[in-house]
Amino acid sequence: MIAENIEKIRAELPEGVKLIAVSKLKPVEDIQEAYNAGQRAFGENYATELRDKAAVLPKDIEWHFIGHLQGKQLKYYIPFVSMIHGVDSIEHLQEVEKAAAKVGRKVDVLLQVHVAQEETKFGFAPEELDNFQFSILNFQFTRVCGIMGMASNTPDEERVRADFRRIREIFDCLKAGPFADRPEFKEVSMGMSHDWRIAVEEGSTMIRLGTSIFGQRDYSKLKI
Repeated sequence: MIAENIEKIRAELPEGVKLIAVSKLKPVEDIQEAYNAGQRAFGENYATELRDKAAVLPKDIEWHFIGHLQGKQLKYYIPFVSMIHGVDSIEHLQEVEKAAAKVGRKVDVLLQVHVAQEETKFGFAPEELDNFQFSILNFQFTRVCGIMGMASNTPDEERVRADFRRIREIFDCLKAGPFADRPEFKEVSMGMSHDWRIAVEEGSTMIRLGTSIFGQRDYSKLKI
């Protein structure tokens, strides 16, 4: 079923949109099945779970950390992670730079922007990015490759579409401004299982799908 789900999603995806299979709380057997179906990019939310899975799964998997970043837990995945999606403050950027420097490797990150109605979501407010001086451009071990965002949790599709459109507009402004000479700044990570089609229509380059691939999760197993 996992392989079939991946095949159906890929058949709908336009060229240039990357599928991140969100495998949090799913067993390694499920990830291996997706891997056998050709999936290589996987997203995890919890640091130690990501560390433990990476230790036993194929080494060519491209791991994306998509959970809320906590500086003390960077050590668990900074040596091998491909991209960190949720960098939501200058302090977290500095923590990633310090951790990456310690292991001597460059790490790709996305700036998380907050446009949704819920106050519980993390991220830079759009006006913060408007006024940000981007001292991060001088970092040696942190590459800012784009932005990440989530739409409001609502059945109102027009609101969801407006949120995604705003995220894409923020990306376009940054791309035309402080990141104009940065070819690596090209990713817009937005869209999950319930809204990814709208996100793609509004300019997403990465979608993060879990339930659509692996089915529902049992959060009672969460021990992270």
